Amino acid sequence: MVQPAPGSPSEQPGPDASNPDAPATPQAVGPDPLMAPTVAAATSAAVGKLLRAVAQERSATVHRGGPTIEDVVREELRPMLKDWLDHHLPPLVERLVRAEIERVVGRAL
Repeated sequence: MVQPAPGSPSEQPGPDASNPDAPATPQAVGPDPLMAPTVAAATSAAVGKLLRAVAQERSATVHRGGPTIEDVVREELRPMLKDWLDHHLPPLVERLVRAEIERVVGRAL
């Protein structure tokens, strides 16, 4: 009978069955994961919290057919984009129009 190598996925502990609400610890894929396990766990918890908050606001559950990550991102970015445009667009347009006028007037002279 072949024994799995030490540290193989079959020997790594899975999620705690006694606490189903506990976040599952992310398993590293390959020898060099891109994120530390604590960072990956914190990120996963934050995304889960965001999805639950959006689902509660919409009075819907998050599941297949529920809000997609695109929907969540769009809702979160819309107010930030509006604020950025309100603050930066008028000076940007003014600067670009002034530069174009100067360019056209410079050609005429």
